[in-house]
Amino acid sequence: MPFRNISIFFLTLLLLNLNSCKPSYHAINLTNTSFKNVKDFSEEDLKSWHLKDTKKDNLPGISLERAYIELLKNRKADTIIVAVLDSEININNKALKPQIWVNKNEIPDNGIDDDANGYIDDVHGWNYIGTKENDSVVFSSFAFTRVIEKYDSKYKNSSRNNIPEIEKKHFDNYKRAIVAFNKELEYRKGNLAQYNRIQGKYKKATETLNRYFSDNNYSIAQLDSLDAIVIDEEEKKYISYMKYYLKYDINDYTINRGKSSEQKIINQNLNVKHNGKYHTKDDANDLNDFPYGNNQVNGIANFPHGTEMASVIAANRNNNDVKGIITSTVKIMCLNTSTAGDEYDKDIALAIRYAVDNGAKVINMSFSKAFSLHPEWVKDAILYAESKNVIIVTSAGNNNINLDNDYDYPNDRMDNGLEYANNFLKIGSTTHKLDSTLISRFSNYGKNEVDIFAPGSNINCLTWNKTTSDSGTSLSSAVVSGVAALIFSYYPDLTAAEVKTIIMESGLSLDLMVNKPSYEDEKEKVPFNTLSKSGKIVNAYNALLMASQISK
Repeated sequence: MPFRNISIFFLTLLLLNLNSCKPSYHAINLTNTSFKNVKDFSEEDLKSWHLKDTKKDNLPGISLERAYIELLKNRKADTIIVAVLDSEININNKALKPQIWVNKNEIPDNGIDDDANGYIDDVHGWNYIGTKENDSVVFSSFAFTRVIEKYDSKYKNSSRNNIPEIEKKHFDNYKRAIVAFNKELEYRKGNLAQYNRIQGKYKKATETLNRYFSDNNYSIAQLDSLDAIVIDEEEKKYISYMKYYLKYDINDYTINRGKSSEQKIINQNLNVKHNGKYHTKDDANDLNDFPYGNNQVNGIANFPHGTEMASVIAANRNNNDVKGIITSTVKIMCLNTSTAGDEYDKDIALAIRYAVDNGAKVINMSFSKAFSLHPEWVKDAILYAESKNVIIVTSAGNNNINLDNDYDYPNDRMDNGLEYANNFLKIGSTTHKLDSTLISRFSNYGKNEVDIFAPGSNINCLTWNKTTSDSGTSLSSAVVSGVAALIFSYYPDLTAAEVKTIIMESGLSLDLMVNKPSYEDEKEKVPFNTLSKSGKIVNAYNALLMASQISK
């Protein structure tokens, strides 16, 4: 595609010129800089910390509030469609409803494919995990179980030496899937055993306290008083247990709910024979087996994840608790692909193409997985999006691993390590702390595979009908999708490749030693800029400054 290469060539020259002119991007060196202690921030500050400015507020947010005041006030902008590939979305939430995309070429609920795109009554998007009964698939298998299902009969009793060279890649993937399966099964069985142990202790603690409380109703303060007068050490132990259970809302209901969840994961996610596509009545290994799913993008109100992502991007900015990145000039296209399990490559590929064909400029995919049966389908869809000038933003994942040395899908990496597309971003997560704990301890990272970091810890967002605070690289991806939409909205002439470069080049640089993501007590400290390709945190203010200079 020669024109794309020419565009990137001139963009590179322009960036060099901008760097030589030293535009006012506020890169910060923390060596001689004093910042507030976290305890000095109010609850109101931390409620929207990810929107704050490092210089003005001492919080490493994306400088969005500063951008709206100093750069965007009274300016007109285009409306941008952001496709959210995720779980179900509550399209009737009052903070989101005005921002939900409407397919104007489709007449609602007439049972006819009015726009002849293959989707009947796709008014707000499509539910690829929807069933014929107009509900949704709740559980699907993990991707590694699908790999095992496909190759087990072929490779189960084989050694690598006996495998033809052309099949060794599939064989290695199968063996890797076996390891992942056994590890996950052991982990889930361990969780189930732990729930059983807790249940036994909870029962014993309840029996102990029934000697003192006839109605099985007591507070932590009452248990403190009881503990002070009880002499028997065994009773004191179970009083202590119950105080802990009350503090963390542990009871028969929550214990049984946890046991049920773990058992469902064992029975369904880890069941090699469990086929989530049985419910949607399509063949997961046939990209042409369509149509399937339904138009009920609000699903069955079972998973809040999709609503959370949509709210980070687009919740009404007049909402005091949850403010989206962009509101008045955005529409959220709802494309359901995620269950309690791994996404199917077929659903991802078709949803990307749907988003592109129906006008989306940004596609947010807040998910990742270590296995992919049909990565070529997703690759083709990503390249299709690139050809239509659509940017795709994905989350790096929450396993605190170096993706340069591991597998992660979807991605834009070829076997030789080079990228095959210029419209794809993978995002890691940061906290609100300007110290060694800046990088979220759960976040994946990688100098080659993770493009940039963005706020992802303790982000206020909407669940189905409530407000919560959640953490994960999913939130970071949504933040960057919002920034990408903001750039497109005010500078619609930019290409997806240019927007990607702007986001990476204009990010906030910090001269800071940080903990390499890990759950271990002993943390290895590394320079912040070694954990991603850009070495930066996304910054809306800087990005808009650069976009104004690059825009035609």
